[in-house]
Amino acid sequence: MDFINPSEITAPASKYSQGVVVPGGGRRLVVSGQIGMTKEGKVVDGMEAQLRQTWSNLFAVLKAGGMAHTDLVKVTTFVTDRTTVGLVRQIRDEFMKGHTPASTFLVVAGLAMPELLCEIEAEAVKG
Repeated sequence: MDFINPSEITAPASKYSQGVVVPGGGRRLVVSGQIGMTKEGKVVDGMEAQLRQTWSNLFAVLKAGGMAHTDLVKVTTFVTDRTTVGLVRQIRDEFMKGHTPASTFLVVAGLAMPELLCEIEAEAVKG
């Protein structure tokens, strides 16, 4: 995969790529929106805890699909509070360990349940 940040446009605001070229013939995994809910069905309290649980859940789907964080090509993050952009970036960077897939950040009025503060969906390609 080629991660692209052309010099003709604004550089990414944090650690992500403006585009990703995915070669043909790879396995593609589309990950549904993951939320800050434990295996037991409990939504964890607070944005930081929800973000960490959400990333852990996303990584569990990647693992079950035979992939790792380095196979991610696109991540979309939804939050209900725009003031959390710094925290979102910090936790994403911890989990991504330098990997820079394409990324979109959206502030929304609400998610599927009122106690949810964030949701993350992703796409990964291997091979």
